Amino acid sequence: MMESMSTERISIPTDSGDVSGVYTRPEGADATVVVAHGAGAGMDHPFMAGYCEALAGLGIAALRFNFAYMEAGKKVPDRAPKAIPVWAAALAEARRRSEGEPMWAAGKSFGGRMASMAVAEGAMDAAGLVFLGYPLHPAGKPENLRDEHLYGLRVPMLFLQGTRDTLATRDLLEGVVTKLPTATLTWFDDADHSFAVKGAKRAPHEIGGSLAAPTAEFIRAQRD
Repeated sequence: MMESMSTERISIPTDSGDVSGVYTRPEGADATVVVAHGAGAGMDHPFMAGYCEALAGLGIAALRFNFAYMEAGKKVPDRAPKAIPVWAAALAEARRRSEGEPMWAAGKSFGGRMASMAVAEGAMDAAGLVFLGYPLHPAGKPENLRDEHLYGLRVPMLFLQGTRDTLATRDLLEGVVTKLPTATLTWFDDADHSFAVKGAKRAPHEIGGSLAAPTAEFIRAQRD
C-alpha cells in the first residue's frame, strides 16, 4: 500500500443528473484509470473496489462511478446515447482532479464496451482502454458480434479475458484482436466472465484486485 493515499466519495454532474463516484489517489500517481461497472452491479461491488484499490496501491489513481440507471436504482442498463455522456463526464472529472498524467478508461463488460464506443465516437479522449471481460457477443449468440466500432480505434487496448467467458468465445475474440494493431489480449485460464475460476475460492474483492497488476504493467509499457 502506498504511504500517502486519499479516497473520497464524490458527486459527478452529468446531463442525466448527478452520479456517484469514488476517487482514490496515491501520492505521485503517474496515470489515472477511470473505471465503469458492468450491467448488473454498481461501482461499490467488491470486484470494482478491489480493482481500484489495488491500482492505487500500485501508484495509479482510480475513479469508479455509477451510470445513471444504477444511480437511480434501475436494473436495465442505459442505452449508449445516455451512457456515453455519463462516461465522458466521469473522465472529465478525473482529468480535472489530475496533475496532468495520462487518463485511461477501463470497464467491466458493459462499462468497457461503452468506454470503447465513447472513444470511437469522439465523445471522450482517453490515452487507452482496458477491458475487464469484453462482451463480444450475448451468451449463446456468437453470431451477434459487438466489434464493428473497435476497428476504428487507434489507442492502446488491453483485453483481459477468461477462457470460460460465455460472452466472448475464444476463437472469435482472438480473431477480432488480430485485426486491432494496438490491442493486446491476455487470457486467464479457466476464468468465467466474472474472472472466477472453478474450484478456486477467491472473494470478488481479491479477484478484482488481481487484474490491477497486468493493467498497471500495460499502462506503463505504453510510456517506455
